[in-house]
Amino acid sequence: MAQEKKYLGIVAHYESCLTKHGDNHLGVDWPRPEDVETRHRVMLEVIRPESPGRRVRLLDFGCGASHLYEYLVAHGRDDIEYAGLDLSEKFIQLSRAKFPLNQYFCLDVLDDVSSLPRFDYVVMNGVFTEKRDLSFHEMFSYFRQALTKIFSLTDVGVAFNVISKEVDWERQDLFHLPFDLLAAFLSSELTRNFVIRNDYGLREYTTYVYR
Repeated sequence: MAQEKKYLGIVAHYESCLTKHGDNHLGVDWPRPEDVETRHRVMLEVIRPESPGRRVRLLDFGCGASHLYEYLVAHGRDDIEYAGLDLSEKFIQLSRAKFPLNQYFCLDVLDDVSSLPRFDYVVMNGVFTEKRDLSFHEMFSYFRQALTKIFSLTDVGVAFNVISKEVDWERQDLFHLPFDLLAAFLSSELTRNFVIRNDYGLREYTTYVYR
């Protein structure tokens, strides 16, 4: 079990960013605020057109300081019923203090998901972009387990981003996931119904996985 929990080092890293920088883009380890806006937009484009008047149930997995919710409010997205989840009690406490009317969950989906309701969509922004001290194999194992668990709770689709392999150089602390390895995993273990977005100008890509 101790080896399976090495991913908690990623959580500790983000908590250290929050302590150092506060409630802003640097506090969740995104270097450029304009890129954060782009990521929010792309994540939300996983949502397909719905029937007029119907609100979609969305889980912000790895919600951090609820910056996605702030984006929703700023853009008038009242068609989305938001809930947040994070492994970090520090981030959940911050989010609950900021938005006490929102529903938040603080749990590890690899332990138990019985307390989670079903959602139409789940977005996982920045959850799989950094691997810190994990090996590629360890991070890929965590990625597969977490995505499989959360997909089982999703009625329509999941969006997540990872760092591209198609870059001039790679950072050892980032999770550079090859397209072919991702496609093989999704096709064999989850679904063949997915879209890879590599069209928004960042050194990452976002994948939509649909039922």
